Amino acid sequence: MSPTEFESDIKAVESLNDAYARITGEISKVIIGQKEVIDQLLISLLSSGHCLLVGVPGLAKTLLISTLADVLNLKFNRIQFTPDLMPSDITGTEIIEDDHSTGKRQFRFVKGPVFANIILADEINRTPPKTQAALLQAMQEHEVTAAGQTYTLDEPFFVLATQNPIEQEGTYPLPEAQLDRFMFNVFVDYPAQDEEEQIVKSTTTGAEAKLNRILSPEEIVSFQKLVRRVPVSDHLVKYAVSLVRATRPNEPGAPDFVKNWVNWGAGPRASQFLILAAKTRAILEGRPTPGPEDVRFAAYPVLRHRIVTSFNAEADGVDSMEIIRRLLDAVKVEK
Repeated sequence: MSPTEFESDIKAVESLNDAYARITGEISKVIIGQKEVIDQLLISLLSSGHCLLVGVPGLAKTLLISTLADVLNLKFNRIQFTPDLMPSDITGTEIIEDDHSTGKRQFRFVKGPVFANIILADEINRTPPKTQAALLQAMQEHEVTAAGQTYTLDEPFFVLATQNPIEQEGTYPLPEAQLDRFMFNVFVDYPAQDEEEQIVKSTTTGAEAKLNRILSPEEIVSFQKLVRRVPVSDHLVKYAVSLVRATRPNEPGAPDFVKNWVNWGAGPRASQFLILAAKTRAILEGRPTPGPEDVRFAAYPVLRHRIVTSFNAEADGVDSMEIIRRLLDAVKVEK
């Protein structure tokens, strides 16, 4: 990288840091609290990843995502996943229409709701695997194929899927291979009492917040490219990889608690996402390069859905969050 390019990237980092402060300020006009959730959504978006949001109903997940889309000037579509939803209801379908100039009939592709910048896949585990796969293909390839024709999706393309952790009857849980497509598993928790009081006050009046648009789609794509150019030290890459490899029970040197409580650990994609998330978090906060604290921040949302716990863990009342906490204590950064 030339000195001129380096200076340009440093200015871009400063610009993103300023935009980040204004974005969170605008979102806070509508969403009270949930700072960590908002940070994780922004990190995932700027890392070109996707998010799985887990939380009970009524925690404003849909409002948060639509507000984020509004502030970032992105097209937003919500898809309510139901047992009878078909793949074509997501990707689009071909219809026959008459061509009045020739008198002939021809097929025309009508784009589905997946053709937007931000997609909210509400209760993705309510629909059968065939329909889930249609969305997951679009997430991976950023394109849709219909009747032999490929249609490229607009950039940026960001999918947020929600799951209700309570009602599991009649659902189709995402297989581990499909869960791995999501960069982050974001847990949306209940607000604190003072935040909940503020929510009730602000939502039971007639006042409406006026939101300012902070970034454009083109600027977001530019920042996504900037993330890839952020330098990262070899010892930080080694730390991220060591952390991920320690989740695998058959790995030499894996901690005893992993061998006892884990059936399957995280794959290489987790290491990639740890580094991308660390880079993004660093430049959002105005730092030119990430440190170990950024990897540790990303460890929970990146690894939470990639660790498959064993019967022993269930018997001991241990979940993946406790395993990650212990891993962060056990795996040290090598200088």
